[in-house]
Amino acid sequence: MARRVFVHIGLPKTATTYLQTIVWGSREQLLADGVLLPGLGRFDHLWTSRIVREDPRLPKASEEHRSAWERLRAEIASHDGDALITHEFFAAASAEQAARMAEQLAPAEVHVVITARDLLGLFTASWQESLKNRGTASMADYSREVSEDPRDVWNWRTLDLHLVLQRWSEAVAHERIHVLPLDTSAPRDEIWHRFAGLLGLRADAYDLSQSFPNESMGVVEAEVLRRVNEHLVARKSLGAARDRGMFIRTFLADERLVPRKGEKFWPQADRIEECRARNDAALAYLREHPVDVVGDLARLEIPAELPPRRTPDSVTDAEVAAAATDLVATMLADVRELRVGASPEPPTGKRGLLGALRRR
Repeated sequence: MARRVFVHIGLPKTATTYLQTIVWGSREQLLADGVLLPGLGRFDHLWTSRIVREDPRLPKASEEHRSAWERLRAEIASHDGDALITHEFFAAASAEQAARMAEQLAPAEVHVVITARDLLGLFTASWQESLKNRGTASMADYSREVSEDPRDVWNWRTLDLHLVLQRWSEAVAHERIHVLPLDTSAPRDEIWHRFAGLLGLRADAYDLSQSFPNESMGVVEAEVLRRVNEHLVARKSLGAARDRGMFIRTFLADERLVPRKGEKFWPQADRIEECRARNDAALAYLREHPVDVVGDLARLEIPAELPPRRTPDSVTDAEVAAAATDLVATMLADVRELRVGASPEPPTGKRGLLGALRRR
């Protein structure tokens, strides 16, 4: 049985994809350093998070999906060393679900790893992430309440470090909870070195070339995507997770809107104050309990004075129209490249182009 199991539970939008890309691309190196990354692939950890959080859709899932947690535990039980489980959706687990997960990993010693950042930056980034997942809520209306549903990820339930610490500390002792404050001003590999150090890995032995930043959209671009999503929802299109990931997140957001390098922005004033209050509660909790903070706790503080930035509700219809028409022109060029590459003789008729694209 593994001696220790490190469960990296997020938080979402705290370099989780960056860290996961590194470890999944270096499983052999990880094992050479004595740390098992169990599973057939990263989706096993996503599926395990759904099993742990008792997703009611599980009975309709595939056998591979439904057996993920059982397979991970079997690998961990046969490993002599440490193990790592990593997915940011574990942060949404209830206290009871977290306790059950820790019990099912016994007799291994469970350590919880939480990457964190100041709540104002996290709130802003998570709203954008909700848009990349076909969300339609304005920033003013985003995450107004704390959800009681462990399936809800883009909500204070997972964004509020204080709430996550309270739930998971019922399952794992404070001394075995490790919080890594994200320093957004430091070189990107700095968080990797601290993460690797915690796990006892030789940080410099790992290939970081395949890792990539999850960059943000500008304020106008975010509003364009939100309005596009409203049409998608109304038409009931691109609702499947695979479609959202391929077409909304990757093709539209990351590859077409992010490169426009739009203006950075803040939430409205009342949401900033809400972020400050929740952030202060998390900092107070960390100072009052023996949680292991790996890094500078001051990195989680929200500056008293913020540089001036726009808010999403300031975006005008004219700005949306200008960005959207430019986006159409860009996508026409994309379609032409696909179309010309598909066949030297373009098919005719209304269904010609769609048919050609579907066959690729």
